[in-house]
Amino acid sequence: MQTLTLEQANHIAAAALGAARRDSLRAMALVVLDEAGHVKLATREDGATPLRMEIAHGKAAAAFGMGVNTRTLHERATGNPVFFNAIAPASAGKFIAQTGAVVIVAANGQVLGAIGASGGTGDEDEAICIEGLRAAGLAHR
Repeated sequence: MQTLTLEQANHIAAAALGAARRDSLRAMALVVLDEAGHVKLATREDGATPLRMEIAHGKAAAAFGMGVNTRTLHERATGNPVFFNAIAPASAGKFIAQTGAVVIVAANGQVLGAIGASGGTGDEDEAICIEGLRAAGLAHR
């Protein structure tokens, strides 16, 4: 069974934050979860607002817990708000179905974790997560 290493998580985060700086995005927070859904790495840039870390974690946890990116979860939540509103309290608040997180997948299709970002728009958050994964040679869903 393949696992997500700290070295990989650091590489992902560095590339994602590098993309955010290159694109002049607002200060970001990133949370990378491992194959068990535990925090492998969490980082917050200077100037990121206070709740960014919790939002990034909630996005990553939602993607990991449901096995799909938060863009898809956001679309599903629109059609089933009662169910999605019940998940956040059931998961101790670690469930934010807002675009900005993806599931980390190895080349063989195995789920290695998830990454969530907060600071920009949902599209910007998702884009830097994907760029970080590509730089580390990993895929997403």
